[in-house]
Amino acid sequence: MKITAEPRSDQWNAEDFLGGPRVFTVAGVKTGTAEQKYDIELVEGEGRVWRPPLTMLRVLLVAWGDEASAWIGRRVELYQDPTVRFGKDAVGGIRIAALSHLDAPLNLKLTATRGKRVAYMVQPLKEAPRVVPAAEPAREWRAEADALKGRTDELRALYMDAQAAGADPETLAHIKAVAGA
Repeated sequence: MKITAEPRSDQWNAEDFLGGPRVFTVAGVKTGTAEQKYDIELVEGEGRVWRPPLTMLRVLLVAWGDEASAWIGRRVELYQDPTVRFGKDAVGGIRIAALSHLDAPLNLKLTATRGKRVAYMVQPLKEAPRVVPAAEPAREWRAEADALKGRTDELRALYMDAQAAGADPETLAHIKAVAGA
């Protein structure tokens, strides 16, 4: 049996990032509660939302603008920052490390405490290289044409497909010859 320590919660908490940062895709934004103004739904969120505090919400507004629909599909890397304070206590919190749709690092001055601002930097999110699906095997245009001998409409469609796919002139001539036979 595998032992897990998952909280019963509908939101992501700082403790969820003890193993390191995680990258999420924004699925949507909806109105939150009085304490946290917005719930950000995450594609990889396991049914839980991220409720960014005001400082992280300001980062998102500067980086991505104020139209929530534009955020959908964008990616965010979140991490646990143990220095986040609540009152006088360092309780830890979730911070943004990187964001998609940034051309350069984003440098901001954010409020740390009343009257004190600190520098905060968000990096452009480097996307993992996309896996390119294996190429489809080359289509056997001539064999298909031979199999369709006598079926003019289907041969005409095959010729159009072959032409659109950039088939060589000899193959196109073969299809025409089969259609005319």
